Amino acid sequence: MTKTVAQGMTRNPITVTPQTPLEEAIKILAEKKISGLPVQDEAGKLVGVISETDLMWQETGVEPPPYIMILDSLIYLQNPARYNKEIHKALGQTVGEVMSDKPITIQLDRSLKEAAQTMHEKQIRRLPVVDNEGKLVGILTQGDIIRMMAAE
Repeated sequence: MTKTVAQGMTRNPITVTPQTPLEEAIKILAEKKISGLPVQDEAGKLVGVISETDLMWQETGVEPPPYIMILDSLIYLQNPARYNKEIHKALGQTVGEVMSDKPITIQLDRSLKEAAQTMHEKQIRRLPVVDNEGKLVGILTQGDIIRMMAAE
């Protein structure tokens, strides 16, 4: 019998909102020893994920994109819009300013195998689990999948 995401996920995961101060989110990650948090709006809809990777910008800062000057004009050798996004992450004060706003998700009824493949392909550690309306109902981590494998 195929095991589903619903069987392996952690229900009622710890979440934050886009308005949560960054300091508070960092404290939760450290105290709970987790590497990321789903971000929900007031209606419970998943709007993003904040992870250790997103927070690294706070410490590392941002390198300006390479450019050349020709006749008093700046010509960027990389997309300056990407630089603007990186600056925003580095200077952000709330979860909403730093989070990844296009989270990869999975539905409750999908198989654990499909979840594992998605996590492997996308190189992510956690998958928010959503219902048909996009509301967060749980989270599936690599550890959850390993525990389900061990229980077999």
